[in-house]
Amino acid sequence: MSFVSPARLLARATSAALLAGLLAGPILADEAPKKTAPETPKVDDPLEKLNRLTSGFNRVVRGALIDPLVDGYQAVTPQPLQDAIGNAAANLNEPVTAISSFLQGDTENAEKSTQRFLINSTIGLGGLNDPAKEMGIESRSEDLGQAAGKGGTEPGAHIVLPILGPSNMRDATGDIITGILSPVPLVGKVAQGSVQYSGQQDDVNAVSKGALDPYVVERNAYEEHRQFLINNGQLPVSVGPKMDSADFK
Repeated sequence: MSFVSPARLLARATSAALLAGLLAGPILADEAPKKTAPETPKVDDPLEKLNRLTSGFNRVVRGALIDPLVDGYQAVTPQPLQDAIGNAAANLNEPVTAISSFLQGDTENAEKSTQRFLINSTIGLGGLNDPAKEMGIESRSEDLGQAAGKGGTEPGAHIVLPILGPSNMRDATGDIITGILSPVPLVGKVAQGSVQYSGQQDDVNAVSKGALDPYVVERNAYEEHRQFLINNGQLPVSVGPKMDSADFK
């Protein structure tokens, strides 16, 4: 990630955005089917030894620095202001969603995302409010990594980035390209992850603390969740419980 500026790296560190997204996204809608789910596909992890060291470092940083910052933010920031910040952050990411959706041939989601960006950037006062949602215009968040995955690009080697957390070569490349083209959407993605993590901090930490091998839990959860997003929240019945795609809008 040497192409990304230190300022954005620090912002992403504060968010622990990847962990928030991968552990808090899927929500069960119905009971799991009776069929036995297949084993988790093997993750390409040639850098496991290095990744484990980096993952352990990230957990220490998260506990010593990030979590206290999040606690302080929640303590001093009124909920309406937190909501406004979350709206503005999500709005900055709408252009990436529009482009990524278009690349996947999903013109409907691309159109809705474009409408949301225009409406919320103007009537919504720079995205602080979400009048587009009140008008019934909602989109599903997408990024270049998802677009590449939808096009058949394999995840590649799993990597754990210092401070930033778990990723893979495909998704990291997508973030790099986004940052090179324009830092604004990437900042929006980071900020959106920050807001999500602030609301799911305890759940994220509980998963790692209760695991015999936190590294494997985080690695597999990330890769499985990214594939889940690439499939737009839909899995074959034989794979696992039914997911409500509305949770990904």
